[in-house]
Formats: sequence, C-alpha cells, structure tokens
Amino acid sequence: MNAGSQRNEASQTTAPRIRRFTLGPFETNCYVVSPAAGGDCWVVDASFDPDPIIKHIRLEGLRPVALVLTHAHVDHLAGVGDVVRAFPGLPVWIHEAEREWLTNPLLNLSAMMGAPVTAPGPDRLLHADDDLPLGDLRWRVLHTPGHSPGGVTFHHAPSGTALVGDTLFSGSIGRSDFPGSDESLLHQSIRDQLYTLPESTRVLPGHGPETTIGREKRSNPFVRG
Repeated sequence: MNAGSQRNEASQTTAPRIRRFTLGPFETNCYVVSPAAGGDCWVVDASFDPDPIIKHIRLEGLRPVALVLTHAHVDHLAGVGDVVRAFPGLPVWIHEAEREWLTNPLLNLSAMMGAPVTAPGPDRLLHADDDLPLGDLRWRVLHTPGHSPGGVTFHHAPSGTALVGDTLFSGSIGRSDFPGSDESLLHQSIRDQLYTLPESTRVLPGHGPETTIGREKRSNPFVRG
C-alpha cells in the first residue's frame, strides 16, 4: 500500500457520513450524522413530521445515541417527541442556556403560531468547548448565540465540517428579531467562532443550501470577514 492510499483510507475513516432532511413548513434542515463505517448516529434537530429521519435510520441499521439540538426554536424541535418515541431512551442534548425551552411554548416560539409544542428532555446540557465523541469522530461544541441564547455549532475539525443551525446561512444570517435574540451578539458569534475556522470548512445550516466559511467571509452581505 502506498502513502497516497493510506491517506485516502485515513480521510475515509475520519470523515462523517451526513444525510440532510428538509422538513416541515419552514423547510428546516435536519441531519443524521454517523461515522463513515456506520453504527452509532446522532439526529441533529428534528422538525415537523420526522418520519423520513426515522425510516432512514432503520433502513441503514444505525443506532441513534443522541438527539442533539442546535437551538430550541419550534421548527428545530417539533419532531423531537416523535423521534424519541421511535427510539425509546434516546437522550436529548441542548445548550444550558435553553434548558427550559423544550417545555415552554413561549420560549420556543410555538405559542406565537397558536399551536403550543413541547418536547422531552433535556437529558444533557451542553457547554462551550465540550468534546463529544460519536464512534471514531470527535465533535467540538462552539457556543454561537445571537439568533437564540443557546445556539451552538457542532464542529468536526478533521473533515472541516460545521453544523451551524440558524447562525449562518448561504448569503444570509439568522434572524435577530425574536424574543431572546441579539443582533450584535449574533454578528460577534459569526466573526469570533465561525469566521475563525478554516475557509474550506463546509457549513451545513438549518435552512437553505450548504456553503463554506470562505465564501461567506468574502460575500455574505450581513457579516463580512
């Protein structure tokens, strides 16, 4: 085996498998993340009608070990209960700043829609710089508040992958006009936490198409690098 093939094998074992599901009336991007070899997986956010996520996990023979939330607005948590019922005992993880949001329709904004939504959990509270193992992958929690107080990004440095929730989008940024939002803090999170990542970093947002850190630093009309 030559050095090139060894490098290729190494990259295959360290890169996550990520499947995106765009769900619900707000077209929320939810993700199933697993090591390249399969096995354990995370569900990252669970919007309305998460049956496609549940069917995918079962079809692929994956073992969900956590449902991790980028933040606790209704369009990212409306399907949490369905996923937990499908996989009993599945723990729900969220940043400590939003520990009360899963069970409070005023905080998670579902009360504004006239149809209050609650979700089970949390079972674990996340903090900035937490190191989260998933099989042979290790993800770092970046606290990226502004769109909401407990907004987080899950960053896998070896593959240059960032699941950013509603902090940063392709050509846009998260809304900052909701209760609990903070526009200046959102801009700071993007500049200090996201724009300091390598420019090749793949950005997987909570809505819309994926992008890269470099592209947003150069052309995002709201926050330039």
